[in-house]
Amino acid sequence: MSLRSDQWYAGSDRNAYIHRAWMRRGVPGDAFDGRPQIAIANTASDLSPCNRHLSEVARSVRDGVHEAGGIPLELPVMSLGETQVRPTAMLWRNLAAMETEEMLRANPIDGVVLLGGCDKTIPALLMAAASVDLPAVVVPGGPMLNGTFRGELLGCGTGVWKLSEEVRAGTLTQEQFVKSESAMIRSRGHCNTMGTASTMALVAEALGMVVPGLAGTPAPDSRLLEAAHGTGRLAVEMVASGRTPSTFLTEGSFRNAIVALAAIGGSTNAVVHLLAIAGRLGIELTLDDFDRIGSRVPALADLQPAGRFLMEDLHRAGGFHAVLREVRDLLDSEAATVTGRPLTDYLDEAEIWDREVIRIREKPLVAEGGIAVLRGNLAPDGAVIKPAAASEHLLQHRGRAVVFDSIEDFRARIDDPDLDVDADSVLVLRGCGPKGYPGMPEVSNMPLPKKLLAQGVRDMVRVCDGRMSGTAYGTVVLHVSPEAAAGGPLSLVRTGDVISLDVAARRIELDVPRDELAARTPNQATLDGYAAPKRGWERLYIDHVNQADRGADLDFLVGSSGSEVSRESH
Repeated sequence: MSLRSDQWYAGSDRNAYIHRAWMRRGVPGDAFDGRPQIAIANTASDLSPCNRHLSEVARSVRDGVHEAGGIPLELPVMSLGETQVRPTAMLWRNLAAMETEEMLRANPIDGVVLLGGCDKTIPALLMAAASVDLPAVVVPGGPMLNGTFRGELLGCGTGVWKLSEEVRAGTLTQEQFVKSESAMIRSRGHCNTMGTASTMALVAEALGMVVPGLAGTPAPDSRLLEAAHGTGRLAVEMVASGRTPSTFLTEGSFRNAIVALAAIGGSTNAVVHLLAIAGRLGIELTLDDFDRIGSRVPALADLQPAGRFLMEDLHRAGGFHAVLREVRDLLDSEAATVTGRPLTDYLDEAEIWDREVIRIREKPLVAEGGIAVLRGNLAPDGAVIKPAAASEHLLQHRGRAVVFDSIEDFRARIDDPDLDVDADSVLVLRGCGPKGYPGMPEVSNMPLPKKLLAQGVRDMVRVCDGRMSGTAYGTVVLHVSPEAAAGGPLSLVRTGDVISLDVAARRIELDVPRDELAARTPNQATLDGYAAPKRGWERLYIDHVNQADRGADLDFLVGSSGSEVSRESH
């Protein structure tokens, strides 16, 4: 078998000697004699709390690689902790993807096992794998165990949004709020709600990039380590068969991902990530595909933030495959996986063990649970909303805009008792898109005005060019494209303008005469965004980032470069 790593290790010249000699640190004598070199791209970090346990997972992968005759090589790659990294983890997703891609290409590697968990790590790893196109398989780190507080389930993220609003409303004390911290984060693993981390793990399996049946396994569950061991063995087999992402990821794979996203009631963040991954593969995926394929798929997983339960409950109730079996007729039956077999081949034995957690097709949580794509003069290139997490009475709404030019402006004024706002107002936050922030932060689910919370209001229509956490909820129109800092119509909205939302009609309109709108000019601060960095990654990012409707990838990273490196430095 001819291996890519032979370009480094085979032969008797000086260069091959250098490559082999420096790697001979206790490895078997035949390590460079036709044995596949398998990288374990590990995003573990003490500063990415949801990924800290991945080094233990890596040891199980290593054992599996050894058992199958490969050489495992742990490769630490850039880690992004959603709760820790400032100004926003999304600013660094493309850098993590680029760094991982370049390290996989630059090193003597034949295949790779990708270890991710927290929100941006799995998308970044998938983008890298798509671009370098070596045999690759993902092991998701898994959700943490259920948390409880005051006798009720407490979901990561979702509980933060709810409890913090109760503190502001005066119905929960600050002391009780702080006490809930340790109850929420109960074990290793990523968020236990159907937030972005859980969504992307399941979506990665729906794409075909995870061993079928693995995604959604809780992080403390011993079966995660068992599956990681098996994944190490599979990686060696994938090298032998030449099974790279480009050989099995197709338009059908993305169809399956979009159907799955709707059926699980997944995060809106999956939209920008899937668009970016498809762009790396050269697959034509558009924002409208999410509405066309997924918007009318029933949401069947009764999980927070749209429902009641948490990921541990999903696992015991039958898991991801039990959900997929209910919508099997909507899946592409030919779309293959890392095993070489179609995803649908693995659904025959799936069963629902708890019909409260996983609904049957005839009794869905939400009849049309997918992401809805909105267009109109306020979002000519599109915006998205998650109806399953919204208030039904607000899905058709007209109200006066209350405009905030930045998240700092919002925080300074939202609780001003003199703010001219009522329950029918539409909160508009701009300057939060890819360029304007920069990095497109999760701020679109704006906290409501304190004076309205005191009146019992718990949801309002909100419009923003940023993102929101997958753990969040509410009637939020987000990913508005083009963003304000790119000169989009959002930059022209003024407080007092009327905004009309009609989700059923897929419209978001600014009720301002066309001539008047054409005569308006945004202030320069809106176009400049919060800052104009002169150097480093932020400068590169602002100059080259695409808009949300194109996945917010960098323009020069769209597409792939393969794994070839023809030059030798020695």
